[in-house]
Order: sequence, then structure tokens, then C-alpha cells
Amino acid sequence: MQYTDSLPAHDAESLLVHPRRAELLKEQATGFKSVNLNPCQLCDLEMLLNRAFHPLDGYLGRKDYESVLSDMRLSDGTLWPLPICLGVSAEFAANLEEGECVAVRDAEGFMLAVLTVSDIWKPDLAAEARAIHGPEARREPVDACCCGLGEPWYIGGRVEGVSYPQRYDFTDIRLTPAEVRRSFAQKGRRKVMAVQAGRPLHRADRAMLEEIAREQGVDLLLSPQLRPSMYFSVDHFSLVRSFRQFTETFPRSMASLNLTPWFERRMGPRGALLRAVVNRNYGCTHMLVWDGAKAEPRRNILSEDYEAHIRWLADHREETGIVSVAEHCMVLDPASGKYVRSETGVRCANDHNAVVDLLTRGEPVPEWMSFPGVLEELSRTYKPRWKQGITLFLTGLSGAGKSTLAKVLFVKLLELNSRPVTLLDGDIVRTNLSSELSFSREHRNLNVTRIGFVASEIVKNGGVAICAPIAPYAESRRQAREAVEEYGGFVEIHVSTPLAACERRDRKGIYAKARAGIIKGMTGVDDPYVEPENPELRIDTSELSPDEAAHEVLLYLREHRFI
Repeated sequence: MQYTDSLPAHDAESLLVHPRRAELLKEQATGFKSVNLNPCQLCDLEMLLNRAFHPLDGYLGRKDYESVLSDMRLSDGTLWPLPICLGVSAEFAANLEEGECVAVRDAEGFMLAVLTVSDIWKPDLAAEARAIHGPEARREPVDACCCGLGEPWYIGGRVEGVSYPQRYDFTDIRLTPAEVRRSFAQKGRRKVMAVQAGRPLHRADRAMLEEIAREQGVDLLLSPQLRPSMYFSVDHFSLVRSFRQFTETFPRSMASLNLTPWFERRMGPRGALLRAVVNRNYGCTHMLVWDGAKAEPRRNILSEDYEAHIRWLADHREETGIVSVAEHCMVLDPASGKYVRSETGVRCANDHNAVVDLLTRGEPVPEWMSFPGVLEELSRTYKPRWKQGITLFLTGLSGAGKSTLAKVLFVKLLELNSRPVTLLDGDIVRTNLSSELSFSREHRNLNVTRIGFVASEIVKNGGVAICAPIAPYAESRRQAREAVEEYGGFVEIHVSTPLAACERRDRKGIYAKARAGIIKGMTGVDDPYVEPENPELRIDTSELSPDEAAHEVLLYLREHRFI
């Protein structure tokens, strides 16, 4: 049978089109322009396709966008607190026309949907930020931070879904809103509270949730609150596995677990309202509101922002269909050994931070703080420092003594025989990893970024990476630190030997050539070296022998329990 227009464009439960329509769109897409989505934008698309963003049938056009900013409503009067638009580059927007079809793809180029463009415009980002955050707002607007573009253009229009984004992790708990609602109906759950959290939950949290469930007469839908940057990271899997263990501490009839493609916009009360709308679409009737400003440590005294969240949610309860439930503080009663609600307004400890601190110090976690299953999962990620991988990142001028110090540390750490050790000396890396790069600022940064990536892989697998590049610029050193610290320790060592001492050594003769004008772009001569502001260590090798310098590093590692 051939496709006919009498077939429905999509079913009521998603924006995915009929399979025959999908095949037609794939054929036609060879002539469409394409836009590749970043992780944040991919989440938005999935929420559109699975109807978590109901009643939207695509990205907002300009009329709806302006109405949402001014009144928190679509142009037809429906409550909608935040703009969901697709940000693209100015160059891409300049070549688009209204009515044109665009293939929407993931980062690998797999086509997920077709967008029929209804509007193309350059937003006033400052006005958008003020509308969302208030007249004094200086924070990034909602879509500029999602698309990663300095000056994005927005495009809106109806979306026809071809496929959901491909996700291979925890597929058994990635139910769509329609599937979750059916599950509630089958189990007779008429009142359900959505509980989203971006950290593992422990005994105090369970005591609070159990008390709320009893008071409100609700079951629980637990959802880890994931950041797009966490996807495929250690933290992502650790958080979800810990949520599995936490959910199993409740009776099966009381709590269930589901992953949603939601990311936290941190958009104040408007963001809380959008979350309420999404939770309603997943079939929930209640929503727990955490006092995010008190996450460390949490208190049962409401902050101004928190009060605004609660007030806005209450004001729009009839339209969202969601009852907001405030977090309250639980404290351990020494007499009974149970958690009880604190009525004093005193500060309450953040159990998760305390648990992580104990795990990373290699100390036992008291039974009253958390659950064995949760601790087992977290202990895979939060290892004692002497079991973690670590990067020693030596930076300094050419001739400062980085390579010599790195070689001594390499031998000393191998002698300890506690972890595999890899030496990533600057010259070795240039020869084997970055031979095609020049010494421009861009290529120097790229070289350090590559070193950071290799070091992060070594640290991820529990090894020690000793890196000794010049690394003259702060931005690439910061990127290297961020890449490594996701998996383990990072110790920046500024080998601060003065330029004059480095020139006196000048074993390669490169300073002499630079002073003579034979070499251009020499760090410290005619190209700057930006000294680290807050390195873990500073070592001047003009005052210390290689053995003495290595001893200083090893003392630091022992003091901070890395060895």
C-alpha cells in the first residue's frame, strides 16, 4: 500500500510520524539543509517528540516566543513559562527561508526529525534575560546557553519526528510520558509525587519522602536529574545506579524509577513552572520542590528564591494540575535512632556531601547515614584518594626543569608500585601526538587539550599521568583540569624557575635563537607565559636539586593522601 495523506501525521502519544511518512521524509531529506544538535538541544527535541512538552508541536515561533516572555503564555492563552526555540548560527539562519524544511540530526548526523520553518529571527538576548530573570538580570538567556553560540538566531516551526534520539543506557527505565501514565493506571496510582534530584539520596531523604507520602497520600516517581554534560560520564551511571538502590528501599507499590531527557535550566520560578507542566504530562499530581539554594548545607528555612518557586507553583496550580510540596529538614533523633522533622530552623547537614567525604577519605560510613546498596554503588566512583587515578601537571618555561622533575617523579612513583605510571613529557607528546601542530596560540592550546584527554583516560583507569608541557595559557590548563577531575585527582605544579635561570641553562640553544630573531613566538621572549594563579605547588628548580624538588611533590601527595 502506498502512503496516502489520509494516514495520521503522528499518533496522539508522540510527534513521531507514521513509518511510511518517515521513509518519505528520509528520502526527501537528501535535499534539506541540516542542523546538528548539541546535548541540551537533543534533550529539548526528545521532550517535544515524546510529548513531555505537550501542547507544543514544535519549536516556538516568534509570536509565541514574545507572548511567553511577556505573559508566560502561548499566543492562544495556554500557560507556558519558558521559550523552547532552536538556536542556530547567524550563517545558517541567513540561508534559510520560511516554509523551508530542515533535517534535525544528532551529533553523529543521524536524522531524528524534520522541522518546517515558520519563523526566523534574531532575538534580543538582553531583553530575554530580563524577562526571565528580572530587570537586573545578567545571566545568559535560555536558548543561548543551550546552543553554545554567542549570538544565536532562533528558528521555530512544526516538528515531524522520525526517531527518538538513540540512547543505549538504562533502556528499561526510559519510559515516555504515555508509558508512565499507562503504568500508573494499571497499578491504580491516582496520586503520584514527582521527585527529581541531581545527587544520590540517603536515609534522611527517605525519611522525609516517607513522611510526605503518608501525609499527602501519594506514591513516588523518582527521577535522577541529569546534566547533559554527565551523559556517558562516570557520574551519570553512578547517579542512576544509586537511584536504583534507593528506590528498592521502598515497597514496590509505593515508588518507581524513571529517566527523563530533562536538563535543569536553572531558570528560577519559570523553570519550576515548566517542570510542573512536564511532571503533569508524565501523569504526576504532586511535585517535590527542593530548596536548591540550601543544597550545601540544606536548611528548613526557605530562601527568597525558594519561596518564589512555591508561590508561583501555588498560584498556577489549577492550570498545571500540580500540587507543590516543600522539602523539609530531617534530623537524627539520638534516642530512637530515627530521623524526625526538625522544627527549630537549625542548619541540617547535607548527608551526601558527608558520605562522599567519608568515602574519599577511606573511612566507614555510619549505618544511620545511608543504605548498603547506595554506598556500594557510590564507592565505585568515590574511591579513597590513594586508590584514585591522579594527574601531576607540570607547567613552566622551557628549561625550567619540568622534564627532569617529571622523570624523577616517574621513577619514584614506579618504585612505590601502587599504580601504573605514564610519562607525558612535552617533547615526547609533540613528537608522537601533536607532530602536525605549529606553535600558534590555537595549536598550543590544542596540544594541551590533547594531553588533558590522554591524562583523563589514564586517570579514569586508575593510573598516574605525569604531564610536563610548557602550557603557557590559562584556558587550556583549565580545560585539562576539568577533563581529569571528572575521574580523579589533578595536581598542578608550577615549575616557577625564573626566565633568567632558564636562559642560563638553555641546553637546546633556543633562547639564544629567539633573542637573535631566528625563532619567533618563543614563550617568555616574544610570546607570553601566563603563570597559574592557584597551583597546588610552586617549585623553583634554581633553588632545589631534582631529588629535592621530587621530595616536595611526594610530601604533598602524602599529606593529601594521594599516596
